[in-house]
Amino acid sequence: MFEIESYLAEKSALIDRALRKNLPPAGARPAVLHRAMRYSVLAGGKRLRPILCLAAAKAVGGREEAALLPALAVEILHTYTLIHDDLPCMDNDDLRRGKPTCHVVFGEANALLAGDALLTLAFEWLAGWLGTDNLIMELARAAGSLGVIGGQAEDLAAEGKKPDKAKVEFIHLHKTAVLIKAAVRIGAMCGGAGKRQISALSVYGTKAGLAFQIADDVLNETSSPEQLGKAAGSDRARGKMTYVAVHGLEKAKAMAEKLAAEAKKELEKISGNVEPLAELVDYIVARKL
Repeated sequence: MFEIESYLAEKSALIDRALRKNLPPAGARPAVLHRAMRYSVLAGGKRLRPILCLAAAKAVGGREEAALLPALAVEILHTYTLIHDDLPCMDNDDLRRGKPTCHVVFGEANALLAGDALLTLAFEWLAGWLGTDNLIMELARAAGSLGVIGGQAEDLAAEGKKPDKAKVEFIHLHKTAVLIKAAVRIGAMCGGAGKRQISALSVYGTKAGLAFQIADDVLNETSSPEQLGKAAGSDRARGKMTYVAVHGLEKAKAMAEKLAAEAKKELEKISGNVEPLAELVDYIVARKL
């Protein structure tokens, strides 16, 4: 029987070891920058994006090892977005994963530079991988103004505005779902997937990504700061455009479950071992922190 918690623990440990090995040493000059980078990347987290990348490679008949460095690239790019999101000029958060945020520990300027350096390093890692052109394009599209950065811009612009269904969907698709979709697509590419498999996994990744962000919206509303690892209820306090704000708590939960079911339906088009991907999307929706 597949045990999702054991699977997550095993893959998280693999990813953490690889991150420690591949990140610049803490003592290498400029040491404060490298300490800040390592502090944020190694601060914890469930490593869902790189794990999804590895699982997608395996699902299409490839080797996990072929997707490991690209999976790490996705994770450090994600960490850069968190560092910048937490800055005083953005969400001004003091806690992330239960620890002081990067700018609290290292100062705002060093946190900004650490994020910049992680973003750049993500593409350096991809550039050193075999068959990288499509992978670089995939991650660049997910990260840019038509992806994560665009979603963040719309998120900031929507603060305090009247809840709007179209706006919240745009924000969640671009700020969160697009990078999760890219993680799955990159894993599939590393595993040698064909067009039909990549198409199915693209839909899976988008729906899983939306479900992930809706679950985050729900957790922000219902969890304590100790459970959440950051301020609870902060979305409502800032007037954030969330699925809970637009649809209410119970409907948001139902929407996440529906998206998870639709994501799993796409896996029927994949002939390989899709059990980890199916279990991961269930875990995304059901997680309680």
